[in-house]
Amino acid sequence: MEMEAVEPQSLKKLSFKSLKRALDLFSPNHALHAPPDPKSKKIRMSYKLHAEYGAVLDSKSKSDSAPSLGQAPQKSSSGQVLALPAPEESRDSDKGGARNALVVAPSMQPKGPSDPGTPFKSPSSLVTSHGSSERNMSTSALMERIPSKWPRPVWHAPWKNYRVISGHLGWVRSIAFDPSNTWFCTGSADRTIKIWDVGSGRLRLTLTGHIEQIRGLAVSKHHTYMFSAGDDKQVKCWDLEQNKVIRSYHGHLSGVYCLALHPTIDILLTGGRDSVCRVWDIRSKMQIHALSGHDNTVCSVFTRPTDPQVVTGSHDSTIKFWDLRYGKTMATLTNHKKSVRAMAQHPKENCFASASADNIKKFSLPKGEFLHNMLSQQKTIINAMAVNEEGVMATAGDNGSLWFWDWRSGHNFQQAQTIVQPGSLDSEAGIYALSYDLTGTRLVTCEADKTIKMWKEDENATPETYPLNYKPPKELRRF
Repeated sequence: MEMEAVEPQSLKKLSFKSLKRALDLFSPNHALHAPPDPKSKKIRMSYKLHAEYGAVLDSKSKSDSAPSLGQAPQKSSSGQVLALPAPEESRDSDKGGARNALVVAPSMQPKGPSDPGTPFKSPSSLVTSHGSSERNMSTSALMERIPSKWPRPVWHAPWKNYRVISGHLGWVRSIAFDPSNTWFCTGSADRTIKIWDVGSGRLRLTLTGHIEQIRGLAVSKHHTYMFSAGDDKQVKCWDLEQNKVIRSYHGHLSGVYCLALHPTIDILLTGGRDSVCRVWDIRSKMQIHALSGHDNTVCSVFTRPTDPQVVTGSHDSTIKFWDLRYGKTMATLTNHKKSVRAMAQHPKENCFASASADNIKKFSLPKGEFLHNMLSQQKTIINAMAVNEEGVMATAGDNGSLWFWDWRSGHNFQQAQTIVQPGSLDSEAGIYALSYDLTGTRLVTCEADKTIKMWKEDENATPETYPLNYKPPKELRRF
């Protein structure tokens, strides 16, 4: 018994078949066939008018404009007759809806089959797109017209560089201000700590003792102590009355990258390349806790008087909140995709910002809820950030970019670029550390061209000369 040979179908025939099937599935007008009789047409049209224009017709019933409004759908339908849509068909047709619809003040209408499951807003005039726009009104077109609830940024004067201080022989890696606001100290890759006068920018003192670059500095508010940490695994306590090291804290297995002093208790926190944040008793040199949990270098840390008292950021792209009493993790934030090299706590509000190469994000305290991303992207590795009481946040990048942000809204109002000193390469336009003074009116940046630059607000700037170029975000990434 022989099998009959099946004739192979031509490619043209197959493609036409596929095209026809696709047309049957996705054509927006596949339900718009003419109704069989005038009576049916009249019922469908009256229902459609009531479903879509009921609120307008009711409000305008006493005026003369109601009849003209009633004729609008027939004029704009361009010869196509409206059919009563089935629920499945209306969902398909919503995808190709009129996105250019103009929307007046929202008036809520009972849910109808034209847009299942969503409250409808009455349009004043509709611009036709593919197919019949009256039945293809999509909610996405309405959502775009809702005014933004995003807070409008406060106007801030632009910042300008007014002083360049030279003196270090290597990259300037760290900075800390004195509580009296009369001097500040900087640590460098030349293994020295230099103390500078805030007002004049003159060098007061040079301290030597570290044998590698100095990555972290902090000055105590309660004692005449300064603390330093570096790549040589050493953490030192300097007595500023004698200008010498009086204590060393031994325990880190690799370089120490960040340093912070607790605001109320006499303890010191250091984070390093050994992935551990260590808690030290200042007086006894004892290690109270080794806060272990990160999978990579701990490169940023700050402390608070209340829980969570310790917050750390790491190269493993996470931020951890620590319970200082038990030395355990309270929470882990995994919002960032890349290393969290810098964090800044707001001086007044209960929130903080963290910076990574992917984005700058704001979180609330004490729970660590994600608030929002900043409304721009610096597109570089961000090494340092700081925020003052007026809500100006500064972030410093590896490519020498210094961006200024409005804290409340996350709007980036200024993008400055540092200028390398004569004799330095363009690749040395990196900023490694920055800090505001105690008044928040001066900003000091520590840079790869071995200089320290001081910035202040432009006194002559006004909102007229530097207008606020702000557009509210259309959509915000919620992660």
